[in-house]
Amino acid sequence: MATIDPTARIEDGARVAADAEIGPFCIVGKDVTIGSGCRLLSHVNVTGRTTIGAGSLIYPFASLGTAPQSLAYRGEPTMLEIGENCTIRESVTMNVGTVSGGGVTRVGRRGYFMSYSHVGHDCRVGDDVIFANSATLGGHCDVGDNVFIGGLSAVHQFGRVGSNSMIGGVTGVRGDVIPFGLANGQYAFLDGLNIVGMRRRKFTRERLHKVRSFYQELFHGGGAFADRLAALQDERESDPAIAEILDFLGQDGKRSLVLPKQSSGRASLEA
Repeated sequence: MATIDPTARIEDGARVAADAEIGPFCIVGKDVTIGSGCRLLSHVNVTGRTTIGAGSLIYPFASLGTAPQSLAYRGEPTMLEIGENCTIRESVTMNVGTVSGGGVTRVGRRGYFMSYSHVGHDCRVGDDVIFANSATLGGHCDVGDNVFIGGLSAVHQFGRVGSNSMIGGVTGVRGDVIPFGLANGQYAFLDGLNIVGMRRRKFTRERLHKVRSFYQELFHGGGAFADRLAALQDERESDPAIAEILDFLGQDGKRSLVLPKQSSGRASLEA
């Protein structure tokens, strides 16, 4: 039977795993599912149609599954799904989805969300991400695996952040960041590749050189960006990381691309 502190409130209908721990003054709503081995330390609020994956650790004053911060929301039974083995620190907030956004906010496995970070409605967040203190996603954002978002940084709604990329601290991300990219600045510019992250992913020196050469040609070569992008399509067979970047650029996004400083403005791919 779950270990539940007598001061906690578990509403009828909530599904709490037999080996979960619910600490003092926690509130768990009637449509919530708490997975095996989860620990809610104290003063945690979990509401809405929220599922928390096995082995997750939730710190005090986190608020999960509350209504989306959307003026269009009318109380529909939308969802929040959190993967296994996540760590959610103090005062983190995550909202359920909206009907117009598909109805589900999804957070992957093994995420580490530091204090006051926020996942807005209808976001899709991959596995093994790290959100530093007060990192914020607006609604409908798409964040890949192994992404690091620095403290006090914010991603605009409908923004895409490719896998294995890094967002520096105090950065406003108004566009899409390519996979393996490094974005910095008051308003994000592309500051090269996330070399540290790539080395942690066991990239060899040869692979790093190949992807760097591709990046230089794509963002700093001659001619129009669209022409360079078309000319480099044949490079997708040379390395999986290059293929991933090209696939990302080939997808339709609602935001323009975050570009290096020396590129002209926040141009679209057609520029």
